Amino acid sequence: MKIKDLLSQNKFILSFEVFPPKREGNLDNLYVTIAELVELKPDFISVTYGAGGSTREKTIEISSKVKNGFKLEVLAHLTCVQSTKDDIARILDSLKEQNVQNILALRGDPPEGMEKFTKTEGGFGYANELVQFIKSRDDFSIGVAGYPEGHIEAPSIKVDMMNLKRKVDAGAHFIITQLFFENDAFYSFRDRAINLKIDVPIMPGIFPILNYNQIKRIASLAGVKIPTKLGEKVEKNKDRPEDVEKYGIEHAIIQAEDLIKNDIAGLHLYCMNKSHPVKNILAELSLSR
Repeated sequence: MKIKDLLSQNKFILSFEVFPPKREGNLDNLYVTIAELVELKPDFISVTYGAGGSTREKTIEISSKVKNGFKLEVLAHLTCVQSTKDDIARILDSLKEQNVQNILALRGDPPEGMEKFTKTEGGFGYANELVQFIKSRDDFSIGVAGYPEGHIEAPSIKVDMMNLKRKVDAGAHFIITQLFFENDAFYSFRDRAINLKIDVPIMPGIFPILNYNQIKRIASLAGVKIPTKLGEKVEKNKDRPEDVEKYGIEHAIIQAEDLIKNDIAGLHLYCMNKSHPVKNILAELSLSR
């Protein structure tokens, strides 16, 4: 079933995100994790797409395995990075051949070693152009990314929200947000979307912090604010990874509980290819699966 149809049923949607391993031969370990995640009864699993298309073929392979092997709906990520229209058309054809019906359309981050995104000649420079192209090719269910605290490259929140509206107006059916650690950021983002008449479902993305280096990297790359108390706990326990993970999961549970009480379409959990944080979070939530 297409994700846009799942969301139209007014049921609470639960989804997890995995990423293709960089090293060859590590897919078996990922499939073990996916099998454990499937037991938690998500509505779909999303599969990311490496910078510069570095994991393009793995994304298609893993997406096919989730859909056809695990018999679960999958959301395949697709970016504009280093791809012409013909490249993207071939990828769409491959996904369709594998019965993948859902795509998260992203501009994408610059490849490693490049500071800025550069449009490929014959390709797309913006996610709304990619959305429009996907929509013209076939009847995919299309998701796009939203940024509660604004995209790190956007000159202002207002500009970023107008970019989001362009993506939705181009044909996107739903929005999944980038991670955030303060729920007020999400609620403000949702209010701004409503004011702009962006009327597609919005799923908040929750990221459980699992180690000290992770939180530092996220804060610098994504421009996401770390709540003072959480940051202090992590900093104080940086040499005790089990405590950092405990505080990260506790914070994710608090976030999720509050979001569920405030009329969200569902939860999207960034699980970093690990099943135990997701299990620990869901064990504390009142969700009937």
